[in-house]
Amino acid sequence: MSDLPAPRISDLARADGARTDYMSGLNAEQRRAVEATEGPVLVLAGAGTGKTRVLTTRLAHILANGRAKPWELLAVTFTNKAAREMRERIAALIGPGQAEGLRWVGTFHSVAAQILRRHAELVGLKSTYTILDADDQERLVKQLIEVENIDAKRWTPRHMSGLIDQWKNRGWGPEKVPASESAHFAEGKGGKIYQMYQERLRVLNACDFGDLLLHNLTISATHADVLAEYHSRFRYILVDEYQDTNTAQYLWLRLLAQGRHNVCCVGDDDQSIYGWRGAEVDNILRFERDFPGAEVIRLERNYRSTEHILAAASGLIAANKGRLGKTLWTDEKGGQKVQVRGVWDGEAESRMIADEIERARRAGRKYSDIAILVRASFQMRAFEERFV
Repeated sequence: MSDLPAPRISDLARADGARTDYMSGLNAEQRRAVEATEGPVLVLAGAGTGKTRVLTTRLAHILANGRAKPWELLAVTFTNKAAREMRERIAALIGPGQAEGLRWVGTFHSVAAQILRRHAELVGLKSTYTILDADDQERLVKQLIEVENIDAKRWTPRHMSGLIDQWKNRGWGPEKVPASESAHFAEGKGGKIYQMYQERLRVLNACDFGDLLLHNLTISATHADVLAEYHSRFRYILVDEYQDTNTAQYLWLRLLAQGRHNVCCVGDDDQSIYGWRGAEVDNILRFERDFPGAEVIRLERNYRSTEHILAAASGLIAANKGRLGKTLWTDEKGGQKVQVRGVWDGEAESRMIADEIERARRAGRKYSDIAILVRASFQMRAFEERFV
């Protein structure tokens, strides 16, 4: 027997006969993240470091080396756009025909919905269940509030719907909601409304978006045979934007990963901005504790920004608490320096920006060359009034 390592395959034969060297152009850290297929892996990917390419190339690498079939891969992300882009990139590498076998590449909710369709009866639903949108959810909650003679003007259906979403994001069914939490609605009636809401959904053969993951958690926790089926099915699990997972998503992924431990999570602890909708940055910070022996790979080479931009961003981020730490760098030396200006209010800001645009106009720039980015739409009002 030879002790030589198996040859690394980086030349992929597509179903249409074309061949592609999918490893070409990867830097050392990206290649390491692609090739570390066995066991738990956390890829800390800073902004502009090519994380999407790493994810898709990693999938292609697993397929090229015969480690799994397309339908044995689970890859989850947060938006339909990101899932579609991932599919398109994989198809470019392995060919459209084989890419069709990637049945489990999608958003958290779309994958959870597929699983729930197959096991709906285990949570009192039929496979033909419907999914309520936010408006339907509020209408149903309003009916229940009226049944309980609660003042809907003081305790609004929107408020109660928001609480239900929060509880489901934490993985709480009605029986798990603490009394201190249910007290946030109608002098302690929140828990009862939640219970009535869930019972009504079952009668309607319906669920809301939060239920897709909550029901999956219930099924996995109470039916070991079903969980074992998905442990066997999913040879490799890949997760995008791991820093934005909420508690329910985290618990669901951890249950699925207990089977083979071949889980790769890609994220950036410095880019967690969705705490207001339940995201828990602690999920990424405790990855090594959840998966002992995990390999941590840092993607620090930035392909998007210039040296000055990265230096300014790194200087701010370095002061953050609760981060695993990394330092972005780039070959793009120099560039324009960041300007920091203080203004009194939105009106002063819009006046300053308008003057800047007029100077650019006089220098030959077109209005169509200029963009203004704001954090929230309400900030645009001052700019609109100034421009008019």
